[in-house]
Amino acid sequence: MTGYAVTTRETAIGTVTIELKSVNSRFLDLQFRLNDDLRALEPMLREAIMGRVHRGKLECRLSFGRKAASGNSQALNGALLATLATLQQEVQGHFSDARAFSVAEILRWPGVLEEADISQDSLPADVGHAMQDTMASFLDSRAREGAALQQMLESHVDAMAVIVRDIAPMIPQVVAQFQQKVTERMTEALGLTQQERTGALISRDEALERIRQEVTLYGIRIDVAEELTRLNTHLNETRHILKKGGQVGKRLDFMMQELNREANTIGSKSAVKELADAAMALKLLIEQMREQVQNLE
Repeated sequence: MTGYAVTTRETAIGTVTIELKSVNSRFLDLQFRLNDDLRALEPMLREAIMGRVHRGKLECRLSFGRKAASGNSQALNGALLATLATLQQEVQGHFSDARAFSVAEILRWPGVLEEADISQDSLPADVGHAMQDTMASFLDSRAREGAALQQMLESHVDAMAVIVRDIAPMIPQVVAQFQQKVTERMTEALGLTQQERTGALISRDEALERIRQEVTLYGIRIDVAEELTRLNTHLNETRHILKKGGQVGKRLDFMMQELNREANTIGSKSAVKELADAAMALKLLIEQMREQVQNLE
């Protein structure tokens, strides 16, 4: 969502300069820096931005420098001169000794001198053309940054896929080892109990059935095969979103939440150090991605 562009456009009446810069924001936040005499152009600028940008804190600056008048670029305002002549005659009709305007006084009268053949009516069109050029440059700068962020995100997705691929074959072996360990410990514990409480012995079949139930439940609690399957699904969907392009920011925000949920579950179920380390590595990659996803529209 970060980007910057500035355009300067020479027109018949002056120089138009438009500057756009944006930083990260969850929503679209527009700020305009315009002189009061240019405030009427804000709706046009706002419409041009909102049609192309949907996230980010964006600041738009518009300045206009009027050309200095040249020797033959000024003309007399005939309508105003006629009005002044009429008013002078009326005043002299009431005050016969009133002094007539001097040439210098007339030329200094506001609005008597005007730009010849130059009208400010073209300013909105000039600003509109300058805004198109600025928006194109601004979007190009955001696209370049977005391409770099896409490469980084895809590399993190690939790194997580490698982690999932490496730990997936370990799961059946880990479950089997812990089931065996639990079986041995429970068998030993039940045997000691039978020795201490000879009057309350349970049958061998009942003891084996209880051990089988407990071992099965324990195996379910530490089995993360389902979480790994969902992780792979989320990683594939993240790749799809990145390749599809468009407005991906909010969708990737959601995918980061889903990936983090599965990584947390794997961490809570970790029965061996290798799984705990893998869960930590996954969470680190997801957090790095989450920080960068905030930069995407």
